[in-house]
Amino acid sequence: MERTDTDRTLELLWRRTLGTPQGRRGPKQRVSVDEVIRAAIAVADEEGLPAFSMRKVAERLGLKLMSIYTYVPGRGELIGLMVDEVMGEPELTPHSGDVRERLTGVARQLWDEFHRHPWLLQIGDSRPWIGPNISDRYEWQLAAVEGAGLSDIAMDQIVTTIAAFTAGAARMSIDARRTAETSGISDAQWWAANAPVLERVMPEGRYPISGRVGTAAGQEYNAVADPDRTFRFGLDRILDGVEAMLATSTAG
Repeated sequence: MERTDTDRTLELLWRRTLGTPQGRRGPKQRVSVDEVIRAAIAVADEEGLPAFSMRKVAERLGLKLMSIYTYVPGRGELIGLMVDEVMGEPELTPHSGDVRERLTGVARQLWDEFHRHPWLLQIGDSRPWIGPNISDRYEWQLAAVEGAGLSDIAMDQIVTTIAAFTAGAARMSIDARRTAETSGISDAQWWAANAPVLERVMPEGRYPISGRVGTAAGQEYNAVADPDRTFRFGLDRILDGVEAMLATSTAG
């Protein structure tokens, strides 16, 4: 039976357990699969996923474009290998403290990871690649709430909710940083430059609630928003809900 690209990608994901699968026919391989993946991660870190291409990975390694396909089936499959690789970067230390502290650690790890590799937020495929590091990560995340008295579905939902919230908050943080870098001015400078026009279209009293709240927020943040603060605030509210769920479960 002929192997599919899906089969080959799974074998590549689990290459350290199964052994590196035999590549397609072509030129003799000059580098390892691991080197291809590391080069691909470096390209994505520098340029983002929209600009990421197999050609750029090949050029980084000093290879011809078609030779890259002797290592991985295609761009999508290579991205899957990259995702699993970066998932294995942080050490999955044993959890300590109560459930709130454990889940805070889960969220913080994701927050830091998204900022190290912003391209993780640019992946459109919602179907996960089941690799060893992704599997170890999910097991570690679930261990944060194991034994707390929650159902298996509730455990999965809590981990999924925290991951989704953290991704959204990290995207806002990274976008704000990128805007400041590309524009060359801070939020405060942008507001100062645009204040004369805004005062003409937003006269005093036109937006009483948003005007009051926006002014208070702007003075507090000295910026349009404070993404790190939003992340901490939102995470605390999610964890408040988890603690309330645990209290209800215990009372029941």
